[in-house]
This record gives sequence, structure tokens and C-alpha cells, in this order.
Amino acid sequence: MNVKTMLAALRGVTAYQDILTQPVMERALSLLACAAHGDGQGGLEAYTGLFYQLRVEGQPGLGHWLGEALRWSEGPYPLLAQRGDRDPALEQAAKLDISAFELLASVDCDRWLAHLGKLLDSDYQGVLTSLPRWQRGVPFSFEQLTAAYQKEGAGLFARYRAFVWDSGELIPVAHPDCPISDQLLGYDEQRAEVERNTRLLMEGRYVNNVLLYGESGTGKSATVKNLLTLPGMEELRLIEADKENLGGLPALIRRLDGRRQKFIVFIDDLTFDRDDPTYSVLKTILEGGVERRPQNVAVYATSNRRHLVRQTISERAGDEMDRSETIREKTSLADRFGVRVLFQGLNKAEFLALVDMLADQNGVKLEREALHRQAVAWERFHGAQTPRTALQFILSL
Repeated sequence: MNVKTMLAALRGVTAYQDILTQPVMERALSLLACAAHGDGQGGLEAYTGLFYQLRVEGQPGLGHWLGEALRWSEGPYPLLAQRGDRDPALEQAAKLDISAFELLASVDCDRWLAHLGKLLDSDYQGVLTSLPRWQRGVPFSFEQLTAAYQKEGAGLFARYRAFVWDSGELIPVAHPDCPISDQLLGYDEQRAEVERNTRLLMEGRYVNNVLLYGESGTGKSATVKNLLTLPGMEELRLIEADKENLGGLPALIRRLDGRRQKFIVFIDDLTFDRDDPTYSVLKTILEGGVERRPQNVAVYATSNRRHLVRQTISERAGDEMDRSETIREKTSLADRFGVRVLFQGLNKAEFLALVDMLADQNGVKLEREALHRQAVAWERFHGAQTPRTALQFILSL
């Protein structure tokens, strides 16, 4: 095992430099450097730190970790291969990098410990013998990785389908809470309108932004999240941002331009107070500025208010000379959503029909007359005639 040659190869990584800055590789490079320069104690600390970090990240071996890191890298070569472009110099650099990683992953732990044993005195031999090992193996190759980039994409947006935008950081959601269509109650026409707009986005069309508004508990948010479960939406990605975190969204949207995936920036429960500073940010995102919204991005928002901006009686009756213009300005934000979908509360007959359906699904055996009487009483004291209220009533029985 020529540790100096291996260290030199990894120091020369160019196409996958993003891999080198991750904690596992930092410890692996430290182990190599200590082994190459005769630092036995530093090498022992790096070895134990590497084993610990592999387990923290849920990987049985260094090769397994490298396979995952290379597969989901957002370096220049994965993104090039994803687009189907060619760059001979970059391709050659990626091949050399992967060869260096293959060499590192092929080293057995016993060889590492034997090398460290030569650098440490006899007091350490018992410790070295009892140290845990990680699995050896090289479950990746340049050809396999390139094929995966080309077929399934690269980076975080290929690996995850849902994200949360929080304080300028994009956080992947491994298991998003997305209801399937069978779990959505009523509002078929409204959901179909949202789906139609989204399928045009998937076809590469420049589409309208969408506002879903109406009573609470009618399934507005669930309608948006359900899109990820529909056939033909495999390249759709959902990025949820709350109103307090809109400041960095223009920069994020700029990053999404040119990606193969299609993106919905989802803002739930959107309402602005008077003089809210984020109002102008959203206004710019929806329709403003010199920079056009990318064709693969649309903004979907839900709100309990049609006009999004709270207005007071004093604002409408105030003494401002251009009061009508101020009111129009505050209510114009909703008009920047080209598709506006209303979710009204159910009428009594629809509400009771939904109660009957949910009762059958949940095995409730009450006589219909008694069931309806209790449902009406529940609705009167617990909420409006909405699917949420109907489900809460059935679950209370």
C-alpha cells in the first residue's frame, strides 16, 4: 500500500472537489496524510474518527459512502452528464478522480492497522487489534455513474422530491407527507384545474402561478402535495417556503433555471399584514423585474383570503387622497396568480354525504338519522362544513 501515491492522487482531484470537503473524506484524507508522514497517533485518531463518521452517516464501508456521494454529487461532471453535454477535458478529469476514489475504497482495514502498527510503539498494539473495521468494496465505476446521471439526473434534485426552504437553506425532505388521491375528499373540479396547470408545466410550457383560496379545512394544501403522487409527475419537485423566508427565494429560483426537473415553489397559508416587507418580494417573484421567472418554475400558494392582504375599516375610510389606489395596490397581488381556484365550504347535503362515506370507510354502525344529527351538532360547535370537520367528527365517534 503506497500511501503517498494514494494521497497524491486524491490531492489531485479536480472534477469532484465537492466530495473532498465532506466529513467522511476529510477524515480519510487525514488518515492518509498521517500515514504518509509517519504520524501514528494522528493516524489512529483519524481512523477512529473515520469509522465513527461512516456510522453516523449510516454506511457500512468507505466504498459504500463514496458510491452514494459520487452518485448524488452536484459537481460539474454529474451536471454535464445529466444535460447530455460533452466536455472531453472534464470527462477525463472525472475518470481520474473516480480511479483515485476506487483505489482508496479498495484498501482493507487490516492494511491500515498494520501500517499504523509500524508507526506506534508496543503500548498501542492491543488497541489496534481490537479496533472495529468497516467493509471493503468498490460498488461504483465511471461508466455506472455516468449512466445514472444521464438516465436519472444528478444532485439533490435527483435524489429528493420535496424540500423546505428555511433561512436561505434548501433542506431535503426524505419522506414528504403527500396524500394519495383516494385520501382527498371532494373538490374534484378544483383539483383537476390545479393538475391541468401542473401537467402543462411538466410538458415544458411556461405556465400560470396558482392561488388556491377559500375556507380552512377544504384540502387546499393537500391538493398541492398530492401532485407528487400522480403518474407522469416523476420529474416534479416541491419546495415549501413560509412567508417569513421569502427574502432569498429569487436567488433560489435563479438556481433552478435550466434544471431538467420542474419545480413548484409552494407557499402555504399566505396572508400579508399592512406594510409587510415580504409583500414586495413575492410581488417581484410572481411577475416583476427584468429577470423573467424560469420556464421550469411556478409558484403555488394557498390562502384563506381572496385578496391575500388584510385590510382594516380605517384603511378603507381613511383620509388618504389616493385611498382607492392604495386599496387596489394591496389587492392586486392575487391578480398576479393567473389561475385562482376557489375552495368553498360544503353545503349541508354535501357535508352529510361526506359524513356517510367516511362512516362507511371507518366502520361506523350508527343509524343514518342519528349520525346526521350528531354530525350537524359537531359542525355547529367545532367548525365549518368542510372535509376536515367531517373527518374529525368521524374520528371522535
